[in-house]
Amino acid sequence: MSRAPFACRCVLCHDYGDRDAADRADLGIIENVRRHGWHVVMVPEDEIGPGFAYTIGLSHTHGVPELALFGLDVHTMHRMLNALGDRAAAGAVPADGQEHEGIAEGRRVALRNVDLRWYRTFFGRAIRFYRRPPFPVLQVTWPDAQGRFHGEEGAGDEHRESQPQLWLPPDEHPAGVWTVEL
Repeated sequence: MSRAPFACRCVLCHDYGDRDAADRADLGIIENVRRHGWHVVMVPEDEIGPGFAYTIGLSHTHGVPELALFGLDVHTMHRMLNALGDRAAAGAVPADGQEHEGIAEGRRVALRNVDLRWYRTFFGRAIRFYRRPPFPVLQVTWPDAQGRFHGEEGAGDEHRESQPQLWLPPDEHPAGVWTVEL
C-alpha cells in the first residue's frame, strides 16, 4: 500500500536554529521518534475533562497520519495508539473511514479526519515538532458497550461526551466539555 505524500517540516528534517532551546519534553519526543518511530503524548483526565493521547512522529517516520484518542484511561489509549502505530510501521496506512478490530481489550475502532481548526486546542506538542500545520491527524474513535460510536444515533449522552467529534469544525461541535475553552 502506498504512503500518502507528506512534506515533513519537523525538527528532525530541518534545522530551525533553535535546537538548543528544546525543553525536556521536546527532547524526549525527539528521542522516542528517533528510537521507536513515534512518541505518544498522554494528557490525563483532570477536573477540566477526560484524558486524551496522540502520536507524534508517525508522519515523519512512516508517512502516515498522526493518531489521536480521547476519553479512556491514558495507559489504555497509549497501548491502543501503539498497536495502530505498529500496524502502520508494518505497512498498513491508516485512513479516514477505516475500522480496525482488536486494537485493545477487544475494542473495534474507527478513524476520522481531524478538522485543522482543532490542532491548536489539542496538539500543541505536535505543532512544536512539525513546526506548523498541516500535518495529517486522524481521530481514533471507540464504541459504547452496544457497539455504537459516539457520533451515531442511539449512543448515550455519557458516551457522546467521552470523546469530541473532531471531524466537525469547532463552531459546529455540540457544546460540552470539549468546547468549554473555545
